[in-house]
Amino acid sequence: MSRHDGTPGLGGAVAAIGLNTFREAIRDRVLYLLLAFALVIILAARVLSLLTVGSEAKIIKDLGLSAIALFGVLTAVFVGVSLVFKEIERRTIYTLLAHPVPRWQFLAGKYLGVGGVLTIEVAVMSGTLALVLGWKGEAFGPLLPAVALIWVELLLVAAVALLFSTCTNPLLATLGSLAVYVAGHLVWSLELLQSRLVSGWQRAVCQALYWVLPNLELLDLKPEAVHGLPVSASEVGLAAAYGLAYAAALLLLAVVVFERREFAD
Repeated sequence: MSRHDGTPGLGGAVAAIGLNTFREAIRDRVLYLLLAFALVIILAARVLSLLTVGSEAKIIKDLGLSAIALFGVLTAVFVGVSLVFKEIERRTIYTLLAHPVPRWQFLAGKYLGVGGVLTIEVAVMSGTLALVLGWKGEAFGPLLPAVALIWVELLLVAAVALLFSTCTNPLLATLGSLAVYVAGHLVWSLELLQSRLVSGWQRAVCQALYWVLPNLELLDLKPEAVHGLPVSASEVGLAAAYGLAYAAALLLLAVVVFERREFAD
């Protein structure tokens, strides 16, 4: 809805920027390459399962969920880190910010567009995995909690990439985003490391990193889904709430950084 002065309202500006970002990302050849490769891996899981020892269905589920997570993260990082840089490189950032569109709406629209891309990608890869499992006579339903938390994890990683994109170049942003992703899955080891350190400041650093870094292991239900272990709805809900709250905090930090950034013609 537009305001009386002819400028787009809050929802209109965010939606317009989000739609444009979504269209640009969908046209990106890198996205199609990643998606195609992921689909090939999911389909190849059927063949690989015949060449390995163990339950064929479990191997297909494990490879399928891993492919969704891995290629989803690559998409979130490679698309997310270029969101602001592309606008600066093409100098369209000056036109956008010259209009009465607050910077937080600009970032919100960018994030909305990336979120749409990730949602479509997860849906397509999940549908492919469901077809492969259906061919084997296996139900896809028990994997839904794991897929849902993978989607939440991708939204969190996209927020990390967007934060880095507001303050550095794509190369450093990519390295930083991947480092946070890897560290997020190893955050459990910080408690073990802390117990073995003697120096007080070293233990303090480990403690700080433990609380600051996202605990992405909370969003990983792949082992439970593959082996059919019971997971309560409250556990899934709390993990999803944690991931979305962390992503929201990162977006707020990105807005603060972006508001302080100067753009020179």
